[in-house]
Amino acid sequence: MTKMIAGQALVKVLEDWGVDHVYGIPGGSINHTVEGLYLEKDKVKYIQVRHEEVGAIAASADAKFTGKIGVAFGSAGPGATHLFNGLYDAKMDHVPVLALVGQVPQPAMNTNYFQEMDETPMFSDVSVYNKQVTTADQIPYVVNQAIKEAYRQKGVAVVILPEDLTSQEIDYTPTRTPLVVNDDFKQTVDPKAVEDTLKMIKDAKHPLIYAGRGLLGARDTLTKFSEQFNIPVMNSVPATGVISTDHPNFIGTTGRLGTKSGFEAIQNADLILFLASEYPFANFWPQDTKMIQVNNNPYDIGKRIDVDYAVIADAKSYLQAMIDSGESRPKDAWLEANQENKKNWDTWLDQLADDDSDGLNAESVTKKIAEIAGPNDTYAVDTGNVSEWGVRGLPMNKNQRFAISGLFATMGFGLPGGLAGALSVPDAQAWSLSGDGGFSMVVQDILTEVRYNLPVINVVFSNDRFGFIWYEQMQTKQHFYGVDLNAADWAKVSEGLGGIGFTVKSIKDLDEVFAKIKDLQASGNKKPIVIDVKIKQDNPVATAFMPLDSQKYGEETAEEFAKQYHIDRQQQPSLEELLRSKEQ
Repeated sequence: MTKMIAGQALVKVLEDWGVDHVYGIPGGSINHTVEGLYLEKDKVKYIQVRHEEVGAIAASADAKFTGKIGVAFGSAGPGATHLFNGLYDAKMDHVPVLALVGQVPQPAMNTNYFQEMDETPMFSDVSVYNKQVTTADQIPYVVNQAIKEAYRQKGVAVVILPEDLTSQEIDYTPTRTPLVVNDDFKQTVDPKAVEDTLKMIKDAKHPLIYAGRGLLGARDTLTKFSEQFNIPVMNSVPATGVISTDHPNFIGTTGRLGTKSGFEAIQNADLILFLASEYPFANFWPQDTKMIQVNNNPYDIGKRIDVDYAVIADAKSYLQAMIDSGESRPKDAWLEANQENKKNWDTWLDQLADDDSDGLNAESVTKKIAEIAGPNDTYAVDTGNVSEWGVRGLPMNKNQRFAISGLFATMGFGLPGGLAGALSVPDAQAWSLSGDGGFSMVVQDILTEVRYNLPVINVVFSNDRFGFIWYEQMQTKQHFYGVDLNAADWAKVSEGLGGIGFTVKSIKDLDEVFAKIKDLQASGNKKPIVIDVKIKQDNPVATAFMPLDSQKYGEETAEEFAKQYHIDRQQQPSLEELLRSKEQ
């Protein structure tokens, strides 16, 4: 038992849970928590961000990259409200985050005090655990319980801390309860579910795997299952990397951020294994396709789309049980056609990457990143058209880690995510990819990367508009309004904030800049880098609906779509055409 202020005891609980850094901004109502961070600064690093939103998003990204809880704090009033964007991102993508929220001293409550707010109901919707402490002695206990619940329920835990309580001296005794979180458990899978779904898979002519975030960390198991049963694999966007992106059975993803091979596979599948995912647009899949859904949360079964067979189980355990059955499925025209379709798609992306005759394509940039990316690099990808370029072009074939704002889809995720990557995986290169719209929302925290010597490579795709929303206004035949952006020189902005800046307008520029970056890496550079890439304003190909099969959609429709996106239909035959040629 040791006497210390409650704010310091709070930080010691974080230490026990393996937390090594915390994001936030000091304030009058959180200052003794900050004092605790000072007293424990050799164990827990305080990261001074320039906006609490950045801290909360970075905490969510920490959890996405590592599985370990991310921690952010804010003072009462505006500091608290600024946290919401990052906390909702964590809630929607089911990752553990702890929010420490300052509150005015208890004697000042209910007096219309400066920055006083009723914070408990404010955080009720975003959190799985939401408590305001009432005594100083209970602070370590409540923080400990909050972290447990954040891990157990995979969500946001909120602890509200009246400032007078964190300043009080208490007797602190470390907990004797083992602080262990183990998600890699083996679950007994109902043998009847294995038997029944094996029959459904064997009866199917066109089976397809759709894998979600719940299978992250199970790459070997998913790969083995795909190879043993010869089934092509798609993944949700947040699950990017759940199977190696260069595996021949990987065919991309579906929806607006997807691939041609992904869209066409969904349209032609007769059975989908919907694994460990709550993909929000599954209701747009063909309704007559048979569906096996595997999820460890029974309340997620059938939430998005009607299913023919439900398996309530951990998806990794289910796949292992299927592998252990010793059954298999032969390689067939369906798998070969999907493999060829994905290969054709990749060839087309390479062609875009190698052509800047009409302006620079974003694909040129992701191809260049792939050339120098290391085996353990982290990628934080912002929301917008940049999401499409990142999902389609970044290599996830070794131990790279990928984070995106999945279901909440907040703009401004990229830079804070890059900051988190540099702190959470310090022995690898951290990348952030942003559009100029999202980057401008959080650019001030280049200062944070400078302050803590974090050599994040921040890539900004500049096209002077909110491209994702521009496309939506075009599709709905609205006026283009509010989607244009003032041009900015982000390289100079970076230099002004203490970083290194480059501007790129061509493939030649890209080659020269990336050569300089490799030299900087070799020399031990500790400054953040911003690459302002001036890309042309063409829309990325829309993959949510790709009517390229003339027999299904008509010759005129297929040709019009191909012309719009410069697709050579001879080089990119539809999956239906490939299947017809192989099944004859």
